[in-house]
Amino acid sequence: MKEISIVILHFSGREQTEVCLDSIKKLNLKDLEIKVFVVNNNPKENLNSLKRKFKEFVFLETGKNLGYAGGNNVGIKKAISGKSDFVFVINNDTFLDKDALTELVKASVSDEKIGILGPKIYFAPGYEFHKERYQAKDKGKVIWYAGGLIDWQNVVSSHRGVDEVDHGQYDTLIETDFVSGCAMLVRKEVFQKIGFFDERFFLYWEDVDFCQRAKKVGFKIMFVPQAKLWHANAGSSEVGGKIHDYYMTRNRLLFGMRYADLRTKIALVRQSFKILRQGRLWQKIGVKDFYLKKFGQGSL
Repeated sequence: MKEISIVILHFSGREQTEVCLDSIKKLNLKDLEIKVFVVNNNPKENLNSLKRKFKEFVFLETGKNLGYAGGNNVGIKKAISGKSDFVFVINNDTFLDKDALTELVKASVSDEKIGILGPKIYFAPGYEFHKERYQAKDKGKVIWYAGGLIDWQNVVSSHRGVDEVDHGQYDTLIETDFVSGCAMLVRKEVFQKIGFFDERFFLYWEDVDFCQRAKKVGFKIMFVPQAKLWHANAGSSEVGGKIHDYYMTRNRLLFGMRYADLRTKIALVRQSFKILRQGRLWQKIGVKDFYLKKFGQGSL
């Protein structure tokens, strides 16, 4: 019997969190035991209605916005203080196929070196980036994540298969560059060896950094297409918005300077100076904060 702790970080969207928790209650849990930790990362949010409905789940309060990294760390630390074998970190704006968790765990048992596993993630119907591209029959089958890719020359991370309708083209279990923090199953030993999400990132790139650190100590990162869930990607930090501009700019520099080769690091420095001259306001602030080592929530 494997014990899994599920950590859901809530900041906003109580209705979405409720849908996520409802889907957890419908999971096929053959040979699995779960504990669920809902982390409220927003002191202005009152989750009493959810607490009354989901009395079997544990609700934690951070007291302030700790970002994706810090908020999830609160739940993860609570989870691994017990006897859990794995921690399943998922966004609150997701809902799961009933076999998602069993398929992830099944894939993990084949090799103890497998440390982090990610499911195939679809856009929830109506949440696609390019809604006009798809027929009604395609809704719910449009891929959001089918493996993670890192372009090391340019220090760019991307999702394999994004915006494609699923026709089975990504149905092979493979090692991947990173698993999206939207949904990742992590073996307890990974946290014991490398620690938790780096809270300097606050938001964006912390999942890619976490996977890279795990790889460096010998763990494998796997994409598991048989496990599926749907993401109601709300776009609260849309491209060109200040949250996206700031954290993507600052944290890309933080990640690149940590892992890229010397030639790429030099190119990143040149790009950062160009952003200071020609970039959008919050991109410029992101660059400045990187050089000032102003991490965590930073200037936002």
